[in-house]
Amino acid sequence: MSTEKSQTPPADEKSSIDKAHIEHGDLKSAADYMGDAMEAEHAEYSMTVMEAVRAHPTACFWAFVMSFTIIMESYDVFLIGNFVALPAFTSRFGVWNEASQKFVIVTKWQSALQVSGQLGALIGVFMAGPITTRVGYRWATLFGLTLMNATIFVSFFADSLPVFFVGQLLEGLPWGIFIANAPAYCSEIVPLRLRAPATQILQMFWAVGSIIVGAVTFVYNGRDDKQAYKIPIALQWMFPLPLMVLMFLAPESPWWLVRKGRHEEATRSVARLGNKSQQLHAGETVAMMRRVVELEKNAEQPKFRELFQGTDLRRTLIVCGIYAAQNLAGNLIANQAVYFFEQAGMSTNTAFALGLITSALQMLFVMLSWILTTYYGRRSIYLWGTLFNVVMLISLGIAASIPGDNFVSASNAQAAFGLIASVMFTFAAAPVSWCVIAETSAIRLRPMTTGIGRATYYIVEIPCIFLASWMLNPTGANLGGRCGYVWGATGFVTLVTAYFCLPEMKGRSYREIDILFKRKVAARKFDEVVIQPEENE
Repeated sequence: MSTEKSQTPPADEKSSIDKAHIEHGDLKSAADYMGDAMEAEHAEYSMTVMEAVRAHPTACFWAFVMSFTIIMESYDVFLIGNFVALPAFTSRFGVWNEASQKFVIVTKWQSALQVSGQLGALIGVFMAGPITTRVGYRWATLFGLTLMNATIFVSFFADSLPVFFVGQLLEGLPWGIFIANAPAYCSEIVPLRLRAPATQILQMFWAVGSIIVGAVTFVYNGRDDKQAYKIPIALQWMFPLPLMVLMFLAPESPWWLVRKGRHEEATRSVARLGNKSQQLHAGETVAMMRRVVELEKNAEQPKFRELFQGTDLRRTLIVCGIYAAQNLAGNLIANQAVYFFEQAGMSTNTAFALGLITSALQMLFVMLSWILTTYYGRRSIYLWGTLFNVVMLISLGIAASIPGDNFVSASNAQAAFGLIASVMFTFAAAPVSWCVIAETSAIRLRPMTTGIGRATYYIVEIPCIFLASWMLNPTGANLGGRCGYVWGATGFVTLVTAYFCLPEMKGRSYREIDILFKRKVAARKFDEVVIQPEENE
């Protein structure tokens, strides 16, 4: 009896976490609750990356499955980018250009086709937040996959550029759901040491989508009938159905379940995500989650306006800024790689081959980036990676400015600098961006924060696509590699902004990240602040 009293603090000293516990029928004391939470957090800190993989093999698997949904957006983005260089497509829907002596898609339609999916995705990401907040990541993703299956029909049967535009617009709706949910879900189902590789898989699957497109269009670019573009469109149907089956069997994010007060289900979900040893400590892990959720406690349902209030405004701006920056440091050259190589002077076959090589190298370098993020911080990788890309882009512009007497050498140099910039983007700045996006938002507002962040990506990307198409197209500015000057300048702006605004969150628990933002710690001081295990404010 005396022991029980000594473990139970007076009622007026109970924390808000303990009150929440009792509200849900859990009679553990605050001391026991906090003890479990701190024990789980300490266990995550003490693991190495490989120990975390061995302890949570099924979490890695489900993160892999969720990340696979990104292939569908990547596939279609690169497919449309390749179609504007595909002879069968350009001869069917393009106009004859005397200067290049071949059919080309006019600039306005080239841009329109490439932004149509992004316009749909912009709507989709705004749908994703409220849907996911209400029904969870699993059912939101299943809804998106069902929608994807249906909308492919429009593009497949399209026989004019306006119908292609509508088809791509509709396909963009589920893309928005996938891209908003995937980084959040992946970061929530794995332990601290695996947050970086679990979210970086997204960039790898983006590269996988481009590889599949590159291989398919390389095979079909020699055909002159409509099957050259119909078959690549039809191949999109190979993704949704298998993923629907897998996502139906997937566990819900335990963080989402805790936010909903469904703690028993959260414990079962945690148990499914770990090995037998980790299953014994599922209750402690849920206690850690409940501690963080209580720090962000709010009786109301999450609303979009909260993203722009108090400390959450800063977190929202970081996520939006990182997303927007992906379009401003040379990424659009990678998305239009085949067309870029053609405009740099390569033959059609060589351009498609180089596009495929670029995609393969991107996938390889994304995997190498897992090693990079294990030893170096997010901030340092992003800053140095962006600086390198700025140098490559300026070098690309210089190579393209060499007089015509040295055309062959200049053309090869442009191709080399374009390829290096595209590949190095996926080695440093791009994969680490996904880590920052997943870690920055508050747990309570995460689905909405990732949604609004991705919306910013599309809002910036859409005018950038028009600009990129206009700069490269022979019927536009016809700048070729000199567009490197433009992207080098925008890349430099993102570099300076990141230097002052991007905090270091490597090795920080979600509790610590919450506290650092609430204390309004300067971005360059994040890694210097020590937070004790018992601190909640």
